[in-house]
Amino acid sequence: MGFNPNGGLSRVPAEQRLNVFALVIYIPDPLGRFLDDLRTELVPGCNPHAHVSVLPPRPLAVDWQVASEQVKECAGNWTPFDIVLDQIRIFPVTNVIYLELAKGADEMFRIHAAMNSGALEFDEPFVYHPHITLAQEIPPAEVANVNRRAHELWDAYTGPRSFRADRTAFVQNTLGNSWIDLAEFSLGGVAV
Repeated sequence: MGFNPNGGLSRVPAEQRLNVFALVIYIPDPLGRFLDDLRTELVPGCNPHAHVSVLPPRPLAVDWQVASEQVKECAGNWTPFDIVLDQIRIFPVTNVIYLELAKGADEMFRIHAAMNSGALEFDEPFVYHPHITLAQEIPPAEVANVNRRAHELWDAYTGPRSFRADRTAFVQNTLGNSWIDLAEFSLGGVAV
């Protein structure tokens, strides 16, 4: 069993779970709620949970609980840090629209390098770049319009643009392309 984003037990049967895992830092409210709403407006029908990936999606050659022990150990040795969001950008190859990190990116690179080893090691298809995805899989003809709307909404937002990165969530993908939380670990602490 995993956990859904609302903290309840996930009832996704084992046969619907994929061998695709990620390690993320969720963005707390009110910023997280704003980013979820923004993403839903930009990509209707998506199921967002605002986050920055420590480890992008990857298969595991071991049981997830074995890999989670590595996460637990590494997270326990990591000090919480602040992340400040900056400008909206577009990845050129994929047309993914995202928020750049103005502060905290260096720490994200370091924690990614530390975690991307052992049971969690994976040769990622793209160079790691910490960011917050706002829109992806957009038809090419719509990228400019979606990007313009993302800028309008972000520019109008008056709430906080920073958050404390103090815990990670180990997540798994499913056949329905929804992610379930398997375990959460505090940075500098133990599983919560």
